[in-house]
Amino acid sequence: MKHFVITIGCEYGSGGPDIGKRIAESFGIEYYDRDLVDKVVENIGVDRELVEKADSGDNVKYMFDTKLGPRYANLTNRVIYNQFEVINKFAEKSSCVIIGRCADYILKDRKDCLNLFIYAPEEVRVKHIMEQKGLPKKKAQELVKYNDELLHSRYKYMTGTYRGDRKNRHMLIDSSALGLDKTAKYIMQLIDLRFEDN
Repeated sequence: MKHFVITIGCEYGSGGPDIGKRIAESFGIEYYDRDLVDKVVENIGVDRELVEKADSGDNVKYMFDTKLGPRYANLTNRVIYNQFEVINKFAEKSSCVIIGRCADYILKDRKDCLNLFIYAPEEVRVKHIMEQKGLPKKKAQELVKYNDELLHSRYKYMTGTYRGDRKNRHMLIDSSALGLDKTAKYIMQLIDLRFEDN
């Protein structure tokens, strides 16, 4: 098959990362998720906790010494710039699946990208988190709400648009319609059709 990149944006608890892993394993290609944060930390040599705060869209200032005394810079913008660079390098290097990280926006000008968004009804997502993390219903509901707000604000901060906007995606899929395994298989069929050698 041709070189291709699959970006998967997803609502928290909809199974996007699980689906992405299945797709990457099936095609034998790279899979990138939270490890991009580690890559950013490695690249800019900043404490991981600060990077995670900046990654959430918070304006985090950091201090550095100069001959004229201490100066401050906006870590958030530096982290965002590094993530853009890293995602572009991964997309160029080999076929891959990238979960979240505004990858659809970052790679919007590439012709070898398929941009998907996975969602599901809230009750399905809560149940998934309860099972995945062993949490009671109330805690799972709180986690879903917190992460939805965080991911929405982060995407808006970085792109100026909304995560689930159909204009930014080739396809939006409700993972509860088929379940995770069949949703992954459905997407793999789409990939075969989209990127098959002619």
